[in-house]
Amino acid sequence: MTDSTSLPGACSRRDALRSLLAGSVALSAGGILVGSAHAAAAQPRKGGRMTIATQSSSSADTLDPAKAGLSTDYLRAHMFYNGLTTLDAHLAPQMALAEAFETDDALTWTVRLRKGVVFHDGKPFTSADVVYSLNRHKLPATGSKVKSVAQQFASVTAVDPLTVRIVLEGANADLPVILATANFVIVKDGATSFDTAVGTGAFLCKEFTPGVRTVAVRNPYYWKAGLPYLDEIVLFGIPDESARVNALLSGDVDWINDVNPRSAKRVREEPRAALLEAKSGLYTDLIIRKDLGVGRHPDFATGMKYLIDREQIKRAAFRGYADLGNDQPIAPSNRFYFAGLPQRPYDPERARFHLKRAGVLDLELPVVCSVAATGSVDMAMLLQQSAYKAGLKLKVKRVSADGYWSNHWNKSPMGFGNVNPRPSADMVFTQFFKSDAPWNGSAWKNERFDQLLVSARAETDEAKRKLMYADMQTLVHQHCGVGIPVFITILEGLSKRVKGASSHPLGSFMGYNCPEQVWVDA
Repeated sequence: MTDSTSLPGACSRRDALRSLLAGSVALSAGGILVGSAHAAAAQPRKGGRMTIATQSSSSADTLDPAKAGLSTDYLRAHMFYNGLTTLDAHLAPQMALAEAFETDDALTWTVRLRKGVVFHDGKPFTSADVVYSLNRHKLPATGSKVKSVAQQFASVTAVDPLTVRIVLEGANADLPVILATANFVIVKDGATSFDTAVGTGAFLCKEFTPGVRTVAVRNPYYWKAGLPYLDEIVLFGIPDESARVNALLSGDVDWINDVNPRSAKRVREEPRAALLEAKSGLYTDLIIRKDLGVGRHPDFATGMKYLIDREQIKRAAFRGYADLGNDQPIAPSNRFYFAGLPQRPYDPERARFHLKRAGVLDLELPVVCSVAATGSVDMAMLLQQSAYKAGLKLKVKRVSADGYWSNHWNKSPMGFGNVNPRPSADMVFTQFFKSDAPWNGSAWKNERFDQLLVSARAETDEAKRKLMYADMQTLVHQHCGVGIPVFITILEGLSKRVKGASSHPLGSFMGYNCPEQVWVDA
């Protein structure tokens, strides 16, 4: 990627944009974001088969990237498709199907596309595919998980076969970051059936059975020279964490995610395995729906947040592999984290005051949890103990991991979710806290928050943008029905036969991009 600080003639407007994007994306003197070549690790080996077991798999598994919502979906998206950009280990966007992004105002963007790319069925990649892929997210019939994000696109049009113009409803300098995420990878123009995957990615879809497994084989015509290294990848789910760890340690699988901190020592001590750690924005949250039952009373959510013993959760549920949270969804490692927000203490007496005002002390209330939401079972048990001290009876309702995300998450009056890291603060706020966001689990609506969200996207003065994000974190902390106890360190286990692997702050499996980057020993 070309850094404009090494080039003469940069104008002040573009300097402002570049300052805003520091750590995320650099703009050249001409307002162009230019891609860099892939740098493979030393001595890669061609061939071989790698097996991956994730914590999530169900009949809702999908090959439609617009509907992707779980780690297995994200992996499939990046195996079979490409985005216009991709994110490196510093969450900076690098060029992929796009060769350059051009903008003067972060409102109107011209995207130059890569030549010579073909889909798995031999169809040439053109601007029509980009226009179709981005616009379909706005159609209700698509059921896109990122519809709330795509609503920023005022228009997406083809200028010529290898040029696309994107006009936003409001300026957003994060556009190249947004378009690097799994949901926004590019599908073929007119694609409506996703029984199989026809993309431009490093692997071809050989087999896909939702809830069972996915088999991917090397794309011999991949546009990145020399990649991928692997001949085949087999991907499936093992929801039970201990079974997943045992499969790794016995050599039955090569890579697993969502390793419980209790299992970290076992993985570290196995000579054939390694443990990967990454600080990130990953969190498991207590979700109280503001539109159901006792959650409609404003004091109920407040009272429950005072029952969260964050230090105990960090110690007991995550064995120290976590950073303390404060019911704000931006992690301490993020440059927009608001450190000035007073830490909410664990205070059963104060919790009792609010819960009494909500009229719930004589009730027995269920809290739904599952191993599908990392650490939520332990968190629910600890919350139950804390509630007892405040005079509240909580009934822990542990449900199966199978179907948890489709049947229980965001549907129970009180339960747990698990939010994978997002590459920007805007995406976290847009997908999980905006009033009309599909993943707004607590059904929280705040007009002031929505206004700040839109204004912050267009603000090129980073100091002013940081103040807006601080106000938004404060609103979530004070009024939303979401409690965020800790930010979880991502733990993965992998066989030492897997080479070229590294941790990534966006998520497991090298930010879900490992398939084209790793290889295996003979």
